[in-house]
Amino acid sequence: MTLAFELYDQINEAPDDRTRFRLLVDAIRALEERWPQPGDIARGADVRESELRLQKEIEIVRKEMKEAELRLQGEIEGIRKEIKEVELRLQEEIEGVRKEIEGVRKEIEGVRKEIEGVRKEMKEVELRLQGEIELVRKEIKEVELRLQKEIDQVRVDLKSTEANLRTAIHRQTVWIIGAIGAVTGLIRLLDWLLA
Repeated sequence: MTLAFELYDQINEAPDDRTRFRLLVDAIRALEERWPQPGDIARGADVRESELRLQKEIEIVRKEMKEAELRLQGEIEGIRKEIKEVELRLQEEIEGVRKEIEGVRKEIEGVRKEIEGVRKEMKEVELRLQGEIELVRKEIKEVELRLQKEIDQVRVDLKSTEANLRTAIHRQTVWIIGAIGAVTGLIRLLDWLLA
C-alpha cells in the first residue's frame, strides 16, 4: 500500500507524461523484483504429483504393514504349533511313564506306597506343565494384543500424516489465490491510474 501511495503522489507531482510513465515503469520493476519467481510457486500439477507420490508411499507402507502382519501371524501360528507339539510330546512322555509305572506295579507288588508317591508326583508335574502351557498361551495372547495395538497406532499415524499433508496443500492453494488476487488488484489500480 505504501508503494501505491508514493506512486500516486509522485504521478501527481510529475511535470509531464513522460515522467509519469517513467514512474510507472519504475514501480512495475520494483513489483517484479518483489514478486516470487514462477519456479517458487507450486503449480496444480506439482501439487497433484506430490499427492500421487504420497499416495504411492502410503500404499507401500500399507503393503509393508500387511506383510508384517501376515509374517507375525505366521510366527504366532508357528509358536502355537510348537506348543501343541510340546504338549503332545509331554503327553506321550507322561503316557510312557504311566506304562512304566504299570509295568513296575506288576513286577513289584510290595512297593505300592512308592508307586502312589510316583503317581502324586506325576499329577503335580502334569498340573505344573498345564499351568506353564496356560502361561505360554496367555503370553501369546498378550503379544498378539500388543502387536494389534501397534498396528492400530501406525494406522492412526498414517491418517494424521495424510490430514497434515492435505492441510499444507490447502494453505498453499489459499496463498496462491491471495497472490493472484493481489496482482489482479494491482493491475486494476494501474489501469485505473492510466485511464
